[in-house]
Amino acid sequence: MPEPSTVSVLIKPAGPDCNLRCTYCFYRQKAGLFPETKQHRMKDSTLENLIAQGMAAGEDLAMFSWQGGEPTLMGLEFFQKVVRLQGEHMRPGQIVTNALQTNGTLLDRKWAQFLREYNFLVGVSIDGPAGIHDHYRKDAGNKGTHARVLQNIRMLLEEGVEVNTLTLVNDRNAREPDRVYDFMLSTGVKYFQFIPCVEPGPNGEATFYSVTPDVYGEFLCRMFDRWMDSPMDISVRDFDELMNVYQGQPVNSCIFQERCGGYFLVEHTGDVFPCDFFVLPKWKLGNVNETPLSELKSSPKLKEFGDSKTVISDECKECESLKFCYGGCLKHRGVLHLDRSYFCESYKRLFAYSKTVLDAMQEQGES
Repeated sequence: MPEPSTVSVLIKPAGPDCNLRCTYCFYRQKAGLFPETKQHRMKDSTLENLIAQGMAAGEDLAMFSWQGGEPTLMGLEFFQKVVRLQGEHMRPGQIVTNALQTNGTLLDRKWAQFLREYNFLVGVSIDGPAGIHDHYRKDAGNKGTHARVLQNIRMLLEEGVEVNTLTLVNDRNAREPDRVYDFMLSTGVKYFQFIPCVEPGPNGEATFYSVTPDVYGEFLCRMFDRWMDSPMDISVRDFDELMNVYQGQPVNSCIFQERCGGYFLVEHTGDVFPCDFFVLPKWKLGNVNETPLSELKSSPKLKEFGDSKTVISDECKECESLKFCYGGCLKHRGVLHLDRSYFCESYKRLFAYSKTVLDAMQEQGES
């Protein structure tokens, strides 16, 4: 039986533009790659090429993820056009999915009803309770955004939209895992993602808002305990993936995969890259207005990028945790010019800790 034809595309329709001014944002600086205009918006012709090519490249499954910057700056009409074009190019039996990652501040009931009608999975960025979230996640007027975000999360849930949360783990919330977890549970959302923050500063060291490996390791272990004690319908992406590895099941998260390059990143211009952490001239694969995604699937540069994760240090080769992380995220290897992941000790601590917990549970079950 032939392998299913699938494609996963992460799109930045508004490029690096955003209505917020989060202290730790790494993507707003990408505006320097597009000096020809101050406002970055995907043209209709580029959108039409992108949708047609995405649907053709994923004959069985085409997955579209809309991110930013802030994708809702495009307006609701843009996404209405997205689903119309997907319908026009859909083949019999083809599955199409859409996900929207947003800061949540620009949504309203019309947005929510549209997102529910067309089964968008909506990820909302929120860093914890108000005092934690508002410290770094402010708008252009330097005002905190927590109240607006939380109100719109509840509105989405009321309208029946499938919602998950994305929390950037930084120097502040990483030290209060219980407070953060309790807050996440209180939102009514059942699917959580925690992403560690590390960015290089001007002196080559990690910025002040980055989480240190030891604190992040403690955070992960405490969150694992809380997740284990939670109802069965609570999902934490890293821990779900960890369980999949233990059970020999496929994983979706880049960190737990042997190779990179599992999706395309498409900028508002149509430029294509292998990862949103590597929107760099070196890694430009092509442009959807010039080269179809079906051809870029076999790009030598895409293969080179995927292979780069397999180039690991001798220390990694001998590590018993290699089967879980395969050396970790390429960004976390290169951000401070290390030969291994900046969070190597964090994950090794989690893998060892979770094994102890899971082995103990298995022994109890057998006794």
